[in-house]
Amino acid sequence: MSRRIVLAPDSFKGTATAAQAVDALARGWRSVAPDDVLVAMPMADGGEGTLDAFAAAVPGAERVPVAVQGPDDRTVDACWLRLPDGTAVVELALASGITLLDPLRPLEAHTLGFGQAIAAALDGGATGLLLAIGGSSSTDGGTGALAALGAKLTDAAGEPIPLGGGGLARVRLVDLSGLRALPAGGARILSDVTSPLLGPTGAAAVFGPQKGASPADVALLEANLGTLVDAVPGVASIAARAGSGAAGGTGFGLLLWGASMAAGAGAVADAIDVDAALRGADLVVTGEGRFDGQSAAGKVPSEVAARAAAAGVPVALVAGAITADASGFAASASLTDLAGSGAAAMSDPLRWLEAAGAALARDAG
Repeated sequence: MSRRIVLAPDSFKGTATAAQAVDALARGWRSVAPDDVLVAMPMADGGEGTLDAFAAAVPGAERVPVAVQGPDDRTVDACWLRLPDGTAVVELALASGITLLDPLRPLEAHTLGFGQAIAAALDGGATGLLLAIGGSSSTDGGTGALAALGAKLTDAAGEPIPLGGGGLARVRLVDLSGLRALPAGGARILSDVTSPLLGPTGAAAVFGPQKGASPADVALLEANLGTLVDAVPGVASIAARAGSGAAGGTGFGLLLWGASMAAGAGAVADAIDVDAALRGADLVVTGEGRFDGQSAAGKVPSEVAARAAAAGVPVALVAGAITADASGFAASASLTDLAGSGAAAMSDPLRWLEAAGAALARDAG
């Protein structure tokens, strides 16, 4: 008798997209249980691969190409995704992401291209926006994106300030009156980051070093983000909100525009209707690159596991490495254990994801 198996992993960052992970797990599963019905539900939490996850999970989704100004000012061929209901998915990583830079530019990188991609989606008739902001390269408070959407940021002489977090030292006036209107369906920010804009857990302190910022750069970026807040009267409460520090403060900039913050994994699960896929399922397989102590805080495995529990469906876990307690899952598979080492697993992740799919199928009986 065939079973219904839902495959709903996140990407294995830097090694496999969620869609690739689903395909590899499916190959392994079918090698053991070819008669089972496999339902592909690649997941994301607002980071890299979110657009791909939507494209794979939503029938009729259409990629729309757009050329934008990348974080080092070179032209980047990006895209946004049109969903059948008119919603557009725009992913920051594709337009302004850290993987587009070599070398890193901690003070000069910006989010202008992300804003241009959002503008292109609006021009394309988007009725709502899902804005995935993980994987950013900059700490500019989202000012590049705001500029692309019609904001004016000027210095004491009334001249436009330079792009990037370094240029924020000169901002004295932020005029938001020319911002484009939100679409009728609004804009939701997809992120799993809960940092505020400023302070020891903020955008510069926590994420600046990952973007190439030295300790002196971090201090400068922190001060400059404070200057930005001072230039916009009455927004201290927005800067203190959870998620405003996401993507180098892009969360803050989008909140100024009027977008709302949404827990990334939950919003993605709602948008691709994971709950419907779970109805009648015998097992759901979820996972991510590393299952650790942070995985319970809004990451894909915890989100999928919670929804599966509500539906009465057992959950299996697959991860590149499992360093936290996974006893709550019906079964688990570590690519590191299967391959013999982390290096071996990362050198050929699709092979070991396929092996994990086969192992989980055997465990499921």
